[in-house]
This record gives sequence, structure tokens and C-alpha cells, in this order.
Amino acid sequence: MMDVRCNLCGHDDYKVRYPATGQYATMGQDHHALAADAFSCTHAGYGSHARIVQCNHCGHIYANPRWTDEELLAAYTAVEDNTYVEERLGRELTFSKHLYAMEKFTGPANREPASGSGRALLDVGAYIGVFVEVAMANGWQACGVEPSAWGAGVAQANGLPVLHGTLDHDELQPMSFDVITMWDVIEHLADPSGELAKAYGLLRPGGWIVVHTMDSSSLAARLMGPRWPWLMDMHVQYFSQRTLAEMLRQNGFEVVWSGAQGRYLRLNYVASRLGGLNRYLGAVATKLVHGLRLGSTAVPVNFGDLFTVYARRPIAED
Repeated sequence: MMDVRCNLCGHDDYKVRYPATGQYATMGQDHHALAADAFSCTHAGYGSHARIVQCNHCGHIYANPRWTDEELLAAYTAVEDNTYVEERLGRELTFSKHLYAMEKFTGPANREPASGSGRALLDVGAYIGVFVEVAMANGWQACGVEPSAWGAGVAQANGLPVLHGTLDHDELQPMSFDVITMWDVIEHLADPSGELAKAYGLLRPGGWIVVHTMDSSSLAARLMGPRWPWLMDMHVQYFSQRTLAEMLRQNGFEVVWSGAQGRYLRLNYVASRLGGLNRYLGAVATKLVHGLRLGSTAVPVNFGDLFTVYARRPIAED
């Protein structure tokens, strides 16, 4: 594992917010077992994480030490996640809600119906392409990019335009998109500031970036402390609404709005996530959900610790 500087301000002066847990506490910072399944979107390994620190200069929270950039990319390239496929209904409802909220800022795919094809949208970390499909169904000229070979393959097998790779993919041309979305992606990135800079270059002037992630300064995060479930292997960045807005501004964006935004989950999935936090509670919830035959029912979930930021590349630039 490697020691890293704060990705927001570049300083190397921090305090330990949460010590390493699980295998990371016993193996030491120079040794670790990096398993691809720990980086799947639906992994329930709550409470197992590397040491998490907070920058003394800007307040950004991040994993330090963490895996190398190459190790992280290799893990995400290898990841497979069939549970995500099973949870598709909840994802579709969530992304439909996200798209509806997004279009209040960005406008719809076609400002004028006679204009032809919709405006261009790129979904970063598209996984199996659910948001791409939802956006296309609503008129957007949407595509995605995804590092997981499995995820991109599933999307492509379903006829969705999802590229296997990252924002460095050579098919992504400068100033060719009107909107770029990052749903639950930025917390996984070794260099989020660098990726935001790449996104800026891919957007047309006046284009929008939409970033959704966990809120480390939320009431839920503060009340739960070290028991906050988003403290996990796969998360190496922990933004607050303030620190993410600052990083966007540093990369040239104008922040327009930031606020809490939840999601939809099937009750079967909720019960399994509770099992990741507490085995007994998970068993009781699973028995109850199955007994009432409500496992496939999708419900809105919002504890205030997930948020979305809408920001723009300026139309007139210096």
C-alpha cells in the first residue's frame, strides 16, 4: 500500500479519523489482500477498511495509506457483480428519479423536439448500463464508460453503447458532451481531481457535470461515527458537500446546487444490507420480508447521507 497526499489541497498533514479495521488492522499497512469482490457495487463488507484520515488544511477525508492506482484499476477491471443485476428494478427506479431531478437543471434531451437526436450524455462508471438505458429511453444520445470488463460486457450484450475503460478512452473526444454523470463513482477514484479535470475537457462550454456520492458531514455519518456503513474497502475518498464543491471549483466548474438525494432499493436487498451490519438483524429482516412476500417491492431510502452536486463548465471562459 502507498501513502498519499490529500487530493483536494495536496498537503500531507492529517489526523487519523478512523484506524484501520479487519485485515488491515492485523496485517499492517504494507501488506494486504486485495480481492476484486470487495470492490463490487453491492459488496456488503461494511466496517472493513484501511486507515481513514482527515486533512488538517482543507478537511477532506480519505484512505491513507491505500492501494496503488494500478491495483485499484485492476480490481475494478476484474470485478463481477450479479447481485447488481438482480437489483435492477431498484436501480431503474433510482435512475429514473435521478434523471427527472437532473433535467430540472440541464433541461431535457431535446430543447426543441424538431432538433433531431438528443443532446449527448456520458455516464462515467456505467456498470451494466442501467442509467444509459434510462437516459436513451428519454431521448438522450447517451453512452457510458466502465472499467469492469464484466459490466461493460453485460451492457454491450444488451445493445447498450458502454465502452470498456476509463475517461482516457480514445473514443471520447474533447468538448463532445452536454452532460457527464458520475453516480456513486467519485468515492472510488484514486485521483478524483484529475478525473474531474478530464470531464471538464470532455464537456462543451455550458455543459453540466452531475456527481452523486456519500456525505461524510451528514448527520447520519456524524451520529454513527466508525459504524457508518459507507466506511468500506472500496471507498478511498469521503467527500462532504463543501469539499466536493471546492474540488469542482478548483477544476473550473461553477457549482449550481448541492443537496441530499436518496435511492430506491428492493426490500430483499435492504434485508441483505442489514445482514452486513448485524447478522441477527439481517436474519430477522430477511425472514420478515420473505414471510410477507415483499422481497421484490422497491421502496425509497434516504438517510440524508447521499448527495448530488450539479455544476457547469462556464459558457464564457477566461
